[in-house]
Amino acid sequence: MSEKVGKVFLVGAGPGDPELLTIKARRLLEEADVLVYDRLVSEAVLELVPAGVLKIFVGKAPGNHPAPQDTINDMLVRLARAGHRVVRLKGGDPFVFGRGGEEALHLVRHGIAYEVVPGVTAALACAAYAGIPLTHRGLASSLRFVAGHCRGDLPLDLDWRGLADEDTTLVFYMALANLGEVRNRLLAAGLPGSTPAAVVESGTTERQRAIDTTLEALVRAARSQRVGTPAVVIIGRVAALAAELAWYAPHGGPEPEALSRDASAYG
Repeated sequence: MSEKVGKVFLVGAGPGDPELLTIKARRLLEEADVLVYDRLVSEAVLELVPAGVLKIFVGKAPGNHPAPQDTINDMLVRLARAGHRVVRLKGGDPFVFGRGGEEALHLVRHGIAYEVVPGVTAALACAAYAGIPLTHRGLASSLRFVAGHCRGDLPLDLDWRGLADEDTTLVFYMALANLGEVRNRLLAAGLPGSTPAAVVESGTTERQRAIDTTLEALVRAARSQRVGTPAVVIIGRVAALAAELAWYAPHGGPEPEALSRDASAYG
């Protein structure tokens, strides 16, 4: 084993557009010995990695985790102890639904030096590219990021009454599989069915689609438009502003095979 101990950088890649990378993230990609990356890191970002860098894919998909988190944690330790400069590249931000905290704890407990490089999380970027200000005077005075699925596919255990606040914008991550439950629980908690909502698929990329709808019609809209992952769901009065503020016009669109074709996928 090398006497030199390397270092791990937990880096946020943002939601897809490579121009949203931070300057530090771009520099670290150019200086890396090893890149350990997730499924949601876009090809456009990966193209910035120099030839010769060892690339290790550890991506997870719903119901398919070929590289368990414990395996990834141990891999980062081994690579650092071998003297490598390791970039652990994650879609969005490492500490926003990215398991970056779990990896950081594992590194600390094994004596491995690390740094965190924040990225633009999907809620901020996808909303901005869809023309939705997440807060707006008179419409939304607070903002909540919510995980739309639980470990082991258990029912969502959330404070639905607390979430059903007309002055709050809700952004659900990873919620397509539980979209019906999200809608039903919010309606039951008192949020009006007429509350504006949007689903942003593949935000900030050439494949972006933004579907404008309401809470009541949310599942029907996602199903009819065959929305696929990755996608964020935005619920709140600010979503109605997209009709006036949408500015991003991607040139491409989702490839047919990338779309969810199972109507039951939305609950």
